[in-house]
Amino acid sequence: MSDTQSLHRVVIVGGGAGGIELATKLGKKIGKKKRAEITLVDASRTHIWKPLLHEVAAGTFDSHENQIEYLAQAANNGFRFRLGRMTGIDRERQVIKVAPTYNDQGKELIPAREFGYDTLIIGVGSISNDFGITGVRDHCLFLDTHEQAENFQRKLLESTLVVHAHARPSEDHDLDVAIAGAGATGVELAAQLHKVTRLFKAYGLDGITPQDIKIHIIEAADLILPGLPPRLSEATHQELSKLDIQVHTNERVVEATEEGIRCESGQFFSAGIRVWAAGIKAPDFLSDLGLETNRINQLVVLPTLQTTRDENIFALGDCAACPLPDGKWVPPRAQSAHQQASTLVKTVCARLRGKPLPQYTYRDYGSLVSLGKYSTVGNLMGNLTGSVMVEGFFARMVYLTLYKLHQLAMFGMYRTAMLSIAHQFRASVHPEIKLH
Repeated sequence: MSDTQSLHRVVIVGGGAGGIELATKLGKKIGKKKRAEITLVDASRTHIWKPLLHEVAAGTFDSHENQIEYLAQAANNGFRFRLGRMTGIDRERQVIKVAPTYNDQGKELIPAREFGYDTLIIGVGSISNDFGITGVRDHCLFLDTHEQAENFQRKLLESTLVVHAHARPSEDHDLDVAIAGAGATGVELAAQLHKVTRLFKAYGLDGITPQDIKIHIIEAADLILPGLPPRLSEATHQELSKLDIQVHTNERVVEATEEGIRCESGQFFSAGIRVWAAGIKAPDFLSDLGLETNRINQLVVLPTLQTTRDENIFALGDCAACPLPDGKWVPPRAQSAHQQASTLVKTVCARLRGKPLPQYTYRDYGSLVSLGKYSTVGNLMGNLTGSVMVEGFFARMVYLTLYKLHQLAMFGMYRTAMLSIAHQFRASVHPEIKLH
């Protein structure tokens, strides 16, 4: 048996915020030292921080300049990357099954494969939950992946060019946007779109006025940002109103069509661009693995982040249903995945030494919602010191720091500083929005 085969095999499925941070930290800590074999499996070749997808969709953030190449990240940090989509687990043999990979023309590039594990960590994130509502899958855009975000950006730009070239009247609603769901994604997307529509004229699309583009946010609850403190919700609602973004609460969507979105009240929102951001669930295949899942396919885990039916399988991030002491569940936020990744680094090291596993403790450091250049509002230090409302420049700096912390976990201090400087140089010569 070779040295590689005798090493403890850690397989991480899903290269989202938690998965790639975990692979990077484990690769540096034990992978480079040949204490374990770390493998990251993902269906995409590149990673982008998911909280930025609304900016990619609006065209204010270029994903191609800011994405991380998994192969390069793996080579630099002591882990392996394998391209593919996990489809199942053989728990008796301790292998995961990965589907074949095809190119855009349907040609098989990589055959179906299996990867053996001693420790399996699943971090496949979440996808939009359409709740089975008629027409949503066929007529709405989603922002689950950077490919979907780029598709949205292309749709927005193409619609703008068509309206500009044909000088269509605003009654056609070609550029109107209806966003179903007033969580952080929907609210932040609306604010970014407001900024973009005001920039069109600067780039020669002078036939389009702000009045030609109406942005609607449709929410079934009586407040926007229903999962966050009411004060944050009310402050954000006020900011959106100042931007002339139309917010409609207590409106439950019952149908999506090519022309717009229909609600239970009978209200119909005409929109050429329709976005679904009204709920999440874990990928459907998780419910077929023989592990305990909840009603939205999340893997139910113990405080150690172990799945309840297999001590060798762990889960983190949006696909994990992790209990809190008060009976509630850890919220699906980037800070949760970041904290869980840090815990699992200690967990893997403890397993290698045969020591007891640490328990994950969620710490709520607060919530921030960015409304682009206009405002950032939020509460900091959540349950630690009480809810402290922050707004404006200070909140915006804290929001930007969250992404820098992710970059620090990926690249370290020096490379993150160089990336920040390079970004400033690019910003000085590139347009404010992506125009292709």
